[in-house]
Amino acid sequence: MRFFLVFLLSCLVMQCNPAQGQTAATTEPTDTVPASSLRIATFDVDATPRLGEIMAYDPVRRIDELGLRCRGIILLGAGEPIVLCAVDWIGIGNGAQDYFRDAIAGSAGTQPERVVVHTLHQHDAPRCDFSAEQYLLAAGVKDVGAFDTSLARDLLHRLDETIQRSIPQASVVTHTGVGVSEVEGVASNRRILGDDGKVRAVRYTTTRDAALRAEPEGIIDPELTTVSFWNEDQPLAVLSYYACHPQSYYRTGVPSPDFPGIARFIRSQDLPDVMHVHFNGAGGNIGAGKYNDGAKENRLILARRLADGMRRAYEATEKFPTNASDLGWETVPVSLPPAEHLNIDELREGLSQWKPAEYWGSPDRLAWLDRCQNGQQINLSCLRIGDTRILHMPGELFVEYQLAAKAMRSDLTVAMAAYGDYGPGYIGTKEAYSQGGYETSPAASNVSPEVEKVLMDGMRTLLGETP
Repeated sequence: MRFFLVFLLSCLVMQCNPAQGQTAATTEPTDTVPASSLRIATFDVDATPRLGEIMAYDPVRRIDELGLRCRGIILLGAGEPIVLCAVDWIGIGNGAQDYFRDAIAGSAGTQPERVVVHTLHQHDAPRCDFSAEQYLLAAGVKDVGAFDTSLARDLLHRLDETIQRSIPQASVVTHTGVGVSEVEGVASNRRILGDDGKVRAVRYTTTRDAALRAEPEGIIDPELTTVSFWNEDQPLAVLSYYACHPQSYYRTGVPSPDFPGIARFIRSQDLPDVMHVHFNGAGGNIGAGKYNDGAKENRLILARRLADGMRRAYEATEKFPTNASDLGWETVPVSLPPAEHLNIDELREGLSQWKPAEYWGSPDRLAWLDRCQNGQQINLSCLRIGDTRILHMPGELFVEYQLAAKAMRSDLTVAMAAYGDYGPGYIGTKEAYSQGGYETSPAASNVSPEVEKVLMDGMRTLLGETP
């Protein structure tokens, strides 16, 4: 009987999950870990707005079964900690990016330059821009609508507590795994070109026009990449990267992680002791419109297809031994050229006419242009793990940037997370700005066509390719 009780207690201890997705069996006291070891801590915090709070488009009228998450990993041992964070929000831009990275860096004991914050860009979700809120308040606006930062401040407070609890429970990483698989029946290019090379139609997230759905997929990146961290045979965290707008339908008033969040949930049920973090790649001109006519059941169909891609990439994982010296972190600060249609005086005048029901407008654009004119730069960054490179990029980046990065280093596995600083809005290629279409219009993009050279040069530097 005594043996049975001891066995039962030991099983309970093994199943304990003190650090979000880690088992106690893989956690070692800090003072027993070799200096050359790489360690990983994970965090996962509820990022769902409360009833009545405003999201990017509508106030919350109901909370559903699946909420929004802010989750990520902290890599320890390779110099100061490196933090990769993904949030189920539509965008975090301008001063909010600074605030998030500063706060997370303080919690993790690192520098803001070693923290990246990306959103997945779901539309039934909040947006955040501390700078826009400040401009509105300074202009005497009482109701700042979706630019209210109280939710973000509360989230960062809870995130601080979670990160500080998780770091002492960090697990030793002995291996890294990389897997790649193609996702079928999800992504398609939004921009349909005519014979003259101009955009003749945009295939949005919901495409009810059967003729547009029948158009070819166009330029996409069908590959989904997973990067996983292991303690021997125990997976600790799986990061997944795939480029596609994440909407199936929205404007419901119900916060939703949409199909990427559901796919992530499905994988968490397959591997319940593992932290699953998903990043949206360069999906600015990519959506599910070819495979989505707006029918509600398509959300689960798309989620299952994406989850299947995640599963097959994970099953294709090739592991290699990893210690702290196998990791590297590089940043390149860049100045993105603001769009010529932005006029700072007009934007300042527009503050007094701003309405809380407006989705976008002068506050966030003013914040972006003001930062550009004051010489504030955006960091592009790259995480090196053996022969794998993960690029961290701003804005709603066109997929051509992701494909170009992979072509620059075809000898390596290259993944990309976009939707970092949301200030630039859509970022097209130089050619795309001459083609027309929504994504490169003044309504959507806050940068000029010259942005292509800046970003391409930055990626070449990070990936080690000479221009």
